[in-house]
Amino acid sequence: MRLVVLCLAVLLAGCVAAPSSRDLAATPPSIATAPAAAGPALAADDVIAADGARLPLRRWLPPGEPRAVILALHGFNDYSNAFAAPGTAWAAAGIATYAYDQRGFGGAPERGRWAGARQLAGDAAEAARLLRQRHPGIPLYLLGESMGGAIAILAASGRSGAPVPKVDGVILVAPAVWGRATMSVFERVGLWLADFLPAIEWSPNLLPVQISPSDNIAMLRALGADPLVIKRTRADTLNGLVDLMSAALNAAPWLDAPVLLLYGERDEIVPREPMARFVAALPSRARHRERVALYPKGYHMLLRDLGAAAPIGDIAAWIGGSAAALPSGADADARRRLTAETERVAGTISATAPIE
Repeated sequence: MRLVVLCLAVLLAGCVAAPSSRDLAATPPSIATAPAAAGPALAADDVIAADGARLPLRRWLPPGEPRAVILALHGFNDYSNAFAAPGTAWAAAGIATYAYDQRGFGGAPERGRWAGARQLAGDAAEAARLLRQRHPGIPLYLLGESMGGAIAILAASGRSGAPVPKVDGVILVAPAVWGRATMSVFERVGLWLADFLPAIEWSPNLLPVQISPSDNIAMLRALGADPLVIKRTRADTLNGLVDLMSAALNAAPWLDAPVLLLYGERDEIVPREPMARFVAALPSRARHRERVALYPKGYHMLLRDLGAAAPIGDIAAWIGGSAAALPSGADADARRRLTAETERVAGTISATAPIE
């Protein structure tokens, strides 16, 4: 049997390089705990949520008025600095990017604890509303990477129970849609057993297999040394993530917004089967607004891979004119190639009630 819980803890991180043995005993960084403020509001360095929680904010802005705005949601155990390189590139193309540390990650409150999908989706909707106020009349896009993609799916589909953000499109970069329905019985049993030890923390150091989230080794080493990147994952946080992924997979039929989905064919984090099932289940009535891009040499961390220039450029081009072919050609026949084996099982993805 695979060491399921340990593997999932790292597979779904999507951002953490294998740390040294010293990380097992490392003390998490001290996170500043500023007093709660009146929210919601967009401050200089924070998104202030409705409950007053301060979510550290980073932004990459063009020199003049932006032609579009991206609200970017980072992946599991990562934080907003994940978008430093793409944000800089998009700023040069006239696109403003805003990213905040989601609850439980980076410098946000309750580091290492799972805030719940409804709360995370609600924060995204509130941040989108604030950015609409900051940039009236400018197209706004919700982008999510890995776990952030799952949050974006739930938020934009209305399946989270939180308000639906008013955005002009949704960009999903290797979204985490590896739901329980696509896991083996051993993986599901492993997660069930983890429920009995919710505070146990798992480290990538214990993995019996080598996982490659990216071919950019220098970037992975930098993440391994970054104190704001979480290196150990609580079992209950892991289960919360899997619940989120399951809900995101099931939400596909309700995602009516214009969608650009990017996936690397060398992704070792989110398997191809659930990604294909998710795409196959997107609403046929919105097919003309859906675009799928496959990158033959792309890993899970597409926007930070060595070949990141292609997906970064494709996103900028899609924002500029979603009907045109992508500059890299990654969208050529991509949907058919991804879903050819799974179109027939799309009907097995059933509706679920809004989640907590």
